Amino acid sequence: MATFLAPLSQTALSLRLLPPKCRRSPAFELHSPIRITCSASKEGCNIKESTCGFKELRNVACGVLAVCAVTAASPVMAASQRLPPLSTEPNRCERAFVGNTIGQANGVYDKPIDLRFCDYTNEKSNLKGKSLAAALMSDAKFDGADMSEVVMSKAYAVGASFKGTDFSNAVLDRVNFQKADLQGAVFKNTVLSGSTFNEAQLQDVVFEDTIIGYIDLQKLCTNTTINADGRATLGCR
Repeated sequence: MATFLAPLSQTALSLRLLPPKCRRSPAFELHSPIRITCSASKEGCNIKESTCGFKELRNVACGVLAVCAVTAASPVMAASQRLPPLSTEPNRCERAFVGNTIGQANGVYDKPIDLRFCDYTNEKSNLKGKSLAAALMSDAKFDGADMSEVVMSKAYAVGASFKGTDFSNAVLDRVNFQKADLQGAVFKNTVLSGSTFNEAQLQDVVFEDTIIGYIDLQKLCTNTTINADGRATLGCR
């Protein structure tokens, strides 16, 4: 059964952002709405607010929304993103066996992990537990590979093949799986946060105990290739 995180209501989110002394005060009221917008750009986040005297709320909101600047700067988030030329490094495919040890969560690297067109079919030992943050994986083959416990933050896997791949206990954060073939892949106890599966093949995928956000779940459930058992496990309506 899939686990998802329900979004906070607007009121609850507002109260959480307020300083404790304001939440405890029975006389506290918001006389004018507070509007905070986040626009992704090279300059980062833009915070706009209506007239309101709560400096603490503004400061907390700026910190929370600052993550949009990181997302906007990601080089591998959109399918239409222009990618760098294919690496000419002779042993570039072997780099997956080492992984990335710098800034795994944010996809920071000293050198791109270019795994495009590499073939890891039935690889059972060298990929397990590796960090492939921001790896370029489009059109690569991972069919039947053991990728359990891998960390794939902001990886770009458009058009890659993961048929029967084991992603058990993995963290797949903001991975672009657009048009990827994931038939029979196993996402047992796997974190799927912010990952996209547009036009991906998801027949016979195992979603046992998958950890996924509510919004991400709604998007995933629109994929019509998920069979009845998978939809029932996820709780798709």
